[in-house]
Amino acid sequence: MTTQPLETPLAAPRPPRRTARFPLGRVGLWIFVGLACFLSVIPFYLMFVWASLPGEQIFAVPPHLWFGDAFVGNFQKMMTATDNYALRQFWNSLYIASLSTVTTLFFCSLAGFAFAMYDFRGKGYLFGFILVTMLIPPLVMDIPSFLVMNNVLHWIGTPRTLWVPGMANAFGIFLMRQYIVSALPKSLIEAARLDGATEFGIYMKVVLPLIRPILATLGVVTFVGSWNNFKGALIMRLSEDSTMTLPLSLRRITGGAANINADWGATLMMVVLTVIPLLILFLFASRQVISGLTSGAVKD
Repeated sequence: MTTQPLETPLAAPRPPRRTARFPLGRVGLWIFVGLACFLSVIPFYLMFVWASLPGEQIFAVPPHLWFGDAFVGNFQKMMTATDNYALRQFWNSLYIASLSTVTTLFFCSLAGFAFAMYDFRGKGYLFGFILVTMLIPPLVMDIPSFLVMNNVLHWIGTPRTLWVPGMANAFGIFLMRQYIVSALPKSLIEAARLDGATEFGIYMKVVLPLIRPILATLGVVTFVGSWNNFKGALIMRLSEDSTMTLPLSLRRITGGAANINADWGATLMMVVLTVIPLLILFLFASRQVISGLTSGAVKD
């Protein structure tokens, strides 16, 4: 009996060698990103540097690029210019911005969850009405808001006038509803109901942990908007030293629009005091914000 010789398998073809190429496009991109980062960071660096300089050296030519020894002196000048209310005004801004952010996130996410996961009569009309309110210019609402706060609620001059009206805003509800529809399947909610979870328990234990990116995005937008709310504080007459917020106080120590007799050392020190919370917020929330902004951009 003759045996057939075994056929040797053919060797797999080798891939062609690629010649190493210098990634000019990638290097150019790195240079562009590095330059953009430098241009973004240098104003903040100069702000901290000039806040540590005496007033006569802030506008020196060529400019000072390293820290001086007048940091404590400028802080004392800032406290004197605000009648020692600067830290209280910092707390007022932090209090208003924090309450505005927390209440907005709670009510907007709750309403967005209801519009995304529940079916009820008039749902489409009600959501459409909410979207229509987004077309109203905010400037148009200044006078009605003042009249309601002054004549109906009698809250003029109190911090409640700044954080209560925006607790459930149309933009936040729309943003939450759209994200929940795209990120949470209804089968997950049904499974939680079968496990015996209450509706509010589903919201707290299932929905909130899964929508952290959009919560961070809306939270940052709300906090920054409330923190920088100069017009609202001016209209609602938060003009007393004990109730004033940092934007109003900053305008006062600069001498108003004409910058009459402005102490730029004290002014830059208050600018530093104003910017620090925002830098800390972006430092801790940047990753979640990027995730929230890019969610849905890539489909599986």
